[in-house]
Amino acid sequence: MSVSMYAIAIPTFQKQLASLEAILDKAAEHASARKIDMAVLLGSRLYPDMFNLTRQVQLATDFAKAAPARLAGLEVPSFPDKETTLPELKERLARTQALLAGYKPEQLDGSETKQLTLKIGGQEMTISGQDYLLHVALPNFYFHCATAYGILRHNGLEIGKRDFVRR
Repeated sequence: MSVSMYAIAIPTFQKQLASLEAILDKAAEHASARKIDMAVLLGSRLYPDMFNLTRQVQLATDFAKAAPARLAGLEVPSFPDKETTLPELKERLARTQALLAGYKPEQLDGSETKQLTLKIGGQEMTISGQDYLLHVALPNFYFHCATAYGILRHNGLEIGKRDFVRR
């Protein structure tokens, strides 16, 4: 049995971005209830040499918008990384969701064997569409979503696995 590239990519990105947005909404409630400046949470990181919460959200959306575009043979949409507030990050999430909603199965299905040439870590590599989605795009996307979750949990937000893996 084969699974379509569309079915693997689009609903996965959509669902996890919705979870990320819900977690950010809980973070806003948490900050308000404890009189914490939301900018403090957005600037928080797990370790000094890691990206902060804002950058984690930006990178998650970058992978979510780049993967289907590459698989469909389209130019990767570019969003400038200028968000500094929660409403701006939520707008970025909404723009990413709108892009994802615009894809049709026929744009991605059949891209399993398509050869993609990418620069990863400064090195150019050619990889099949399936390997790109399963071994580059999705793992990186989940990494940045999970790191955003971890930053907020570390800062006292009462969230659990059910918040991350929503149904």
